[in-house]
Amino acid sequence: MKKILVIGSAGQIGSELTLALRDIYGGDNVIAGVRKTKPSEKLTSTGPCEVVDALDVDALVSTVKKYNIDCIINMAAILSATGEKNPMLAWDVNMNGLINVLEVAREHNMKQVLVPSSIAVFGPTTPVDNTPQETILKPTTMYGITKVAGELLGDYYEKKYGLDVRGLRYPGIISHETEPGGGTTDYAVAIYYEAIKNKKYTCFVNENTRLPMMYMPDCLKATIDLMQADYSKLKHHSDFNVGAMSFSAGELAASVKKYIPEFEITYQPDERQAIADSWPNSVDDSAARKEWGWKPDYDLDAMTRDMLEVIGEKHKKGLI
Repeated sequence: MKKILVIGSAGQIGSELTLALRDIYGGDNVIAGVRKTKPSEKLTSTGPCEVVDALDVDALVSTVKKYNIDCIINMAAILSATGEKNPMLAWDVNMNGLINVLEVAREHNMKQVLVPSSIAVFGPTTPVDNTPQETILKPTTMYGITKVAGELLGDYYEKKYGLDVRGLRYPGIISHETEPGGGTTDYAVAIYYEAIKNKKYTCFVNENTRLPMMYMPDCLKATIDLMQADYSKLKHHSDFNVGAMSFSAGELAASVKKYIPEFEITYQPDERQAIADSWPNSVDDSAARKEWGWKPDYDLDAMTRDMLEVIGEKHKKGLI
């Protein structure tokens, strides 16, 4: 039985991933590592919670020893748009936090470390359509730079120390559980919320901006599938492309209008447009499909129906 520590359990992906892992491994075996002293009721009622900052080695080691942790999932990161406003903070959290996690895992002979990467590793010189698994990695954001370095570090620790480090390049992640929080792809989440609340939205990227996206249930599935994959079948380790769907902002708006015809959208690109323009339109995830059987469940319209239904219920109850 794994004893798993999820650092960043209060974040967009971490919050839902922690609960999903508790359903599989049992609440007591999945420790929520949060920076907040008062985590959500969902986290506190389903298993242990500890205040863990990846930059605080002592607190990290203390938690690892207390629960006999043998797997760390490091979800703590400063995302793309926020990272451009404070690049040194992004470097500190994303790189020094990662080094701390890898060193603690190495020193305590852990079975596995999972460190997500991102499509932010790509840049304007990368092929934009069906972006290959092995390709040019020259990002133009500090977030992307840290993710490239993180992939290289993960592979280094795997090769040099035999530490089982795994990672996957998340596309834009769309969820109804948490509202937008500093990512360039957050417009995709905001469209759904604003369509329900106000029937209109001003989008910060242009209508034709096309990016790889993934619905949260597929994000959780991909993460857990990679965690559980047979190590002997993995030729890659820290840098798997994973795809689900690709669509433009205009196509997303059109999908929403199928269910909310009165929804109106305008486009006012800001500084995040340049970041989006440096990322791919779609990715080739054949390595993930071959090495650990990756296959998504959701397309655009299936996601839209589910998002609008859940957010609509929240709105009726006054929760948003």
